[in-house]
Amino acid sequence: MKQVVISNKINYLGTNDRKKSLFENNWPLPKGVSYNSYLICDNKSALIDTLEFGSKDDYLDQIAEILDGNNLDYLIVNHMEPDHSSMIGILLKFYPQLKIVSNIKAFKMLEAYFGLTQNNFLEVKDNEILDLGYHKLSFHITPWVHWPETMMTYDTTDKVLFSCDAFGSFGTLDGGIFDDEINFEWYEDEMRRYYSNIVGKYSNMVQKAFAKLKDIDIKMICPSHGPVWRSNPVKAIELYDKWSRYESEEGVIIAYASMYGNTEKMADYLARLISEKGIKNIRIYDVSKTHASFILSDIWKYKTVILGSCAYNAGMHPMMEHLCHELSVLNPKDKNYALFGSYSWNGGGLKSLLAFAEKMTWNKIAEPVELMGAPTLLKMEGFQNIAEKI
Repeated sequence: MKQVVISNKINYLGTNDRKKSLFENNWPLPKGVSYNSYLICDNKSALIDTLEFGSKDDYLDQIAEILDGNNLDYLIVNHMEPDHSSMIGILLKFYPQLKIVSNIKAFKMLEAYFGLTQNNFLEVKDNEILDLGYHKLSFHITPWVHWPETMMTYDTTDKVLFSCDAFGSFGTLDGGIFDDEINFEWYEDEMRRYYSNIVGKYSNMVQKAFAKLKDIDIKMICPSHGPVWRSNPVKAIELYDKWSRYESEEGVIIAYASMYGNTEKMADYLARLISEKGIKNIRIYDVSKTHASFILSDIWKYKTVILGSCAYNAGMHPMMEHLCHELSVLNPKDKNYALFGSYSWNGGGLKSLLAFAEKMTWNKIAEPVELMGAPTLLKMEGFQNIAEKI
């Protein structure tokens, strides 16, 4: 593989995973995902995070080639999730004197996963410096972005932030590794889907991390997934700041569950009414056809959420129930909402949606619409009010 230099003595060691279908065995990867690792070769050498085990068969060979006979002195662990840490065990077999640099919370996980002892550990705290020679690394604990032990590493010399999962993205790096080598439009939706589903629950902690990092001069961001931001790191920061503040664009997401098409007709009718009022960003999703992660990503993007469900076993449809569960976990804020439902012999879909909405801190814009049997213009009169309120 062609050697990629990030900055002075900082090397990129990454790979693309186009085989895995589900990230964390949960989130679809239609565009794959990249794993990024970084090796600093200085008076002392340091590897910043590893890759997922088995994702790159020449990973150790590349490390050895770049080290060129020198020892690997430090492994910096910013985050213990296995897609960044599962190579630690085998790495120690090749470099048994390796010191693992991280914080006390990560050490507990290292003991649990790899049976390591304090002899391998070098504990760092906020703003402490590790002097490699030319490069001097400082450490910044950023808990719950998105695990309790997460931290970031900052090269004070070249002003490079190694952010691990923060500022990351789904999507493979197809030739272009740096932000100035790619068309970011291809990545932005996947970056937001990554944020909303993986990090979004902890948006308040993202804001706390921003406060902690506000005085740092960041010239480059090296995340553990997605492109390296060497030309315009401000773009990545602005997006994460926007998403973690729950800032939304004008638009409407209509997500529905329909067994035999009646609730779907209601969704289409409502969308037409909204369109006639001048709203252009309207997205309709069948929750049984589209994975919740894509719907959640667009809910994060747009201001208004409209949910509709048929009745199913005296409750809402199971796939709508799944979406509502994910929404209650991630808890996107500052949303306007409306609800609708249909039934044949016994209600339950709308009733269950109302119970869900009571748990959220969203702004109800109109009374719900529920009908029995086939939708007619008369039965759907209430949708006019919803469209007017939007």
